[in-house]
Amino acid sequence: MNLDSSYALGAEQRTSFQRDGHILLREVCPAEEMGAYREIISGAVAEEAKDYAPLEERDTYGKAFLQIMNLWERHEKVRPFSLARRFAKIAAELMGVEGVRMYHDQALYKEAGGGFTPWHQDQHYWPLDTDHTITMWMPLVPVSAGMGTMHFANGSQSVGYLGDLPISDKAEAEIARLVEKQGWDVVNHGAMAAGDATFHTGWTLHGAPGNSSGKMREVMTIIYFADGTLVGAADNENRQRDLERWLPGCAPGGPADGPLNPVVYSAAG
Repeated sequence: MNLDSSYALGAEQRTSFQRDGHILLREVCPAEEMGAYREIISGAVAEEAKDYAPLEERDTYGKAFLQIMNLWERHEKVRPFSLARRFAKIAAELMGVEGVRMYHDQALYKEAGGGFTPWHQDQHYWPLDTDHTITMWMPLVPVSAGMGTMHFANGSQSVGYLGDLPISDKAEAEIARLVEKQGWDVVNHGAMAAGDATFHTGWTLHGAPGNSSGKMREVMTIIYFADGTLVGAADNENRQRDLERWLPGCAPGGPADGPLNPVVYSAAG
């Protein structure tokens, strides 16, 4: 299925994203396309998740979801989805940049009975010297709020980097206090159809409840950053690990343009 066609994005949607730090877009990947890719992606996840420990034996992070990263590297049939021009163009237009590169993809499958995802900032993990980063979060199956759709703190991207707060019980407690102190409205977009998508900035505070349903929450995410971005400081353990894994051959102060970071959309064509 060809995912190169454009999605019509309006000025009001771009403004809303810039203000709130997140947005829900409907039918980014229509049913026919999603049906084909859901089978491919879920097959790849099932193959790679065989060695996960039982749910009850994992820590808070581990209970939040099965996390399988950069499927496009190892599964050729996933590549057209992860490198889709349509998704990347939306990311570029929401951020107001001319082009975007891939950072990585990741499948986030929250099992039936899976735990909550603590409050966090995605960009805590990324050694990227820019505020122009964005995550697309797309369910591959219909999901209800009870299955763990995300909540966002409106406007919280303005706070920037909060320090060394990886996904953890500590992050959940500290960020919850900050959200209350700042008086940010917390929004959950609720039920989503397969192929709907949320987009949020790297600094937007967000989390998700546990999966209280009897079904797997099947979600695929793709992270983008503005083309021309420089590598930032690898100033915590997670950023150092990300630098080595997702930006091979790159160094702080140099361009973020490693072999795993192709340009997936450019307004120049």
